[in-house]
Amino acid sequence: MLVTAVIIDDEQNNIDNLEILLKQHCPQVELAGQANDADTGVQLIQQYQPDIVFLDIQMPGGNGFDMLRSVKTRNFELIFVTAHDQYAIQAVRFAALDYLLKPVNPAELVSAVHKAIYRSTEKKQNQKLENLLQVMSSRQKAQHRIALTSARETRFIPTSEIIRCESSNNYTTFFIENGEKIMVSRPIFEYEEILADYGFIRCHQTHLVNKRFIKSLVKQDGGYLLLEDGTQIPVARLKKDMVKAELEKQ
Repeated sequence: MLVTAVIIDDEQNNIDNLEILLKQHCPQVELAGQANDADTGVQLIQQYQPDIVFLDIQMPGGNGFDMLRSVKTRNFELIFVTAHDQYAIQAVRFAALDYLLKPVNPAELVSAVHKAIYRSTEKKQNQKLENLLQVMSSRQKAQHRIALTSARETRFIPTSEIIRCESSNNYTTFFIENGEKIMVSRPIFEYEEILADYGFIRCHQTHLVNKRFIKSLVKQDGGYLLLEDGTQIPVARLKKDMVKAELEKQ
């Protein structure tokens, strides 16, 4: 299946390198055009209506997020290509969007392209992208929804409704306030980083808990967190001081 793509990056050598990698490793991708700034990038997307957009996050005259807000129809698959920018990457991971770090690794490029092609069969508004822009524009963290991709679908869940996360090998199960459970194939340490600013505590190797749902810290039986619904979550011995300090911040 052939798909069209555009590259938007302020450094021409990065565009050239990515174009070479696409020709070598992703022959199913036809490059329709390239742009070196946000304004030209918007025009490029509107002109060609590509299946995939490769976008640098940091550009002069407006970053990639600002540029995306200027695009009227966002029905393309998006792959960010960026230098290490922890704040931006956390936002992208929060929305479950793909990103590639510069210099681009060919294997990671192939993987991201394959996933984008699979999703691009349906030309519809990119809900992950819409969620990312909502997160970037709203300072009300209670309104932020994290994208959770399971085997069947991608759900967008308000962080304030997540009670806790529990890991099993490289899978993480999310326990939602309404009683739902959502399992995703990502390790819990990734969500520890993503949810750190939303009041979540990594109290144990396999548990990440939303402080909003903690009733008390019980010292007996080795120490555990008692949640509002009666669930008991163990607290690792080496994490007891940290957990106590976090709870005292409330």
